[in-house]
Amino acid sequence: MQVDSGGSGKKGERKKMDTRVDFTPMVDMIMLLLTFFMLATTLSKPQTMEIALPSKEKGDEKNQTLAKASEAVTLYLGADNKVYYFMGEPDLTTPNFLKSTTYAADGLRALILNKNRKAVTQVNELKDKKLRLQITQEQYDKELSKIKVQDGTPTVIIKPLDNSNYDNLVSALDEMLITSVGKYAITEVDENDKKMLTNSGVDFAVKK
Repeated sequence: MQVDSGGSGKKGERKKMDTRVDFTPMVDMIMLLLTFFMLATTLSKPQTMEIALPSKEKGDEKNQTLAKASEAVTLYLGADNKVYYFMGEPDLTTPNFLKSTTYAADGLRALILNKNRKAVTQVNELKDKKLRLQITQEQYDKELSKIKVQDGTPTVIIKPLDNSNYDNLVSALDEMLITSVGKYAITEVDENDKKMLTNSGVDFAVKK
């Protein structure tokens, strides 16, 4: 703050003070802080989605197909926040073949956790090792990728119905992350799906 000396004032008068503040040093300080944070801050890494490709191992293809079918979980995202599902191979003739659940913690999440319990346990153990600094971030990411696509882990097929909404799809994808599912796909409903939905009394058309 600059002060005017007021040398020419009369005797007994108060000296007037100039209250103007010089912000030049503050600007320099802000520029230094900005430069520091730009250099010191770690930029966010791009998020990637891993895709599990089919194995090229030779063997009994029929047994491999049956094994993969037994690990499959098919989800139909319906209206009113309902999720219809079946496990294993589809059945186009049995009435009420599809079961229903919700997006609550004791609904879809419990269903997938029960199917993927082994992988979830391994992921929790791996997280504990990382917190204890027993492994590096690189080792953690590598082991996590292996756990999520190992044999025995479920393959979740997500099929949004026409009367579902975008929030339903986001919720389903969030559950895949929470339950450590590494193999999942979003596909469209085909004619066989419509037959099962109809046999189970599920309305999948958009109401006008």
